[in-house]
Parts: sequence; C-alpha cells; structure tokens
Amino acid sequence: MSDTSTTDANSDSGADGDSESAVVLDFLAHGRSDGRSYGDGAVGYAVSTIDFTLYELSLSSDADIGILDRVQVRPEFETGIDRGREVEYDDLSDGARSELDYVVEDVVDANERRFVDFYNDAQPISLRLHQLNLLPGIGEKLRDNILEERKRRGPFESFADVSERVDGLHTPQEVIVERILDEIRDPDLKYYNFAAS
Repeated sequence: MSDTSTTDANSDSGADGDSESAVVLDFLAHGRSDGRSYGDGAVGYAVSTIDFTLYELSLSSDADIGILDRVQVRPEFETGIDRGREVEYDDLSDGARSELDYVVEDVVDANERRFVDFYNDAQPISLRLHQLNLLPGIGEKLRDNILEERKRRGPFESFADVSERVDGLHTPQEVIVERILDEIRDPDLKYYNFAAS
C-alpha cells in the first residue's frame, strides 16, 4: 500500500498540487499503551512533508503500513486509515519521537531547493527581527553575511553553495532541520517558518 521509504521519495505534493503525504514514524499494532485505547486497533504516528503536521492515525485491520512508509493525508486519508487527527509533539509515542529527527532530515534532503530558497527569500519580520535570525546560531553578523552574499552574487543554488559563499555557516541544512524540529516540539513559539503553528 505504501509508496516508498523516505530515502528516495519526499516530494512535497502530488501531481495535482493539492495532495500531501506524511511519513509514518511509528506503528503500534495493538493501539496506544496508555490504557485509553490499548487493544482498540492499530495506531500509527506520522509527520506531513509540507508543513510538518503531526498525525495520529487509526488504522484498519487490513492496513499494510509500516514505519517510514508514506501515506496520503490530504485532501483525504488513503485506504487503510480509518481516521486521523492532528496531535502535538508530546502526544507522540517514544518510537515516533525517536524517528522524527531522521525523517525531517530526509525531507529536507529530498526537497533541497525548497529549503535553500528560504535562504534566498527570507525577509524582515519587524524593524528588529529578520526571518534568518530565527534559525539557530544565526546572529546579526551571519545574517548580514547571508544577505550581502545573495545581493552581491545572486540566489544560492544548493546547501553546498550557501556553505561555500557564507563564512561561518558550515551546515546550512542542519540549521534548517534544527529549526523545523524546534517548531514541531515547541507549541509556544511566536514565529514559524516551516511547521504549522
């Protein structure tokens, strides 16, 4: 039933642009073990690939879904998923939390252009704050280096290009991944660049 693992297929949407998939983070064959629904049927946890929404999925008995499989979540859930609901990071199973970092990294890898364009398109939020400053480790000096480099030599082409052209920014991909994980984990952040608020 599932398409492929996250390692080779993380495009953001389907051909029509209206569908979205999520990557399964954990699969609990007997449901949650918190006493509320254990034995009520299989449950899966997944993260969407566009806005990193977290889902708890109630799976039908014939669902053929496993960890790292991709499932359709929008506009409707695919066959094998009876229903789904959005959840917070704290609602995830321990297994789902442990897979989340790797899956987010894979999504960023597979959609490099989308995330490199954040470095190209980031704008001021206010007179004192810029979107780039929301990234971990990016202070005023590094922000100014990024802005100067994109003004002087044009848009960045890849993470490697960002790293080569901006002194002090050695792991631009990891910075994006870290920010996405912060946005997923902390529901009280004031600004969101990547995850649904």
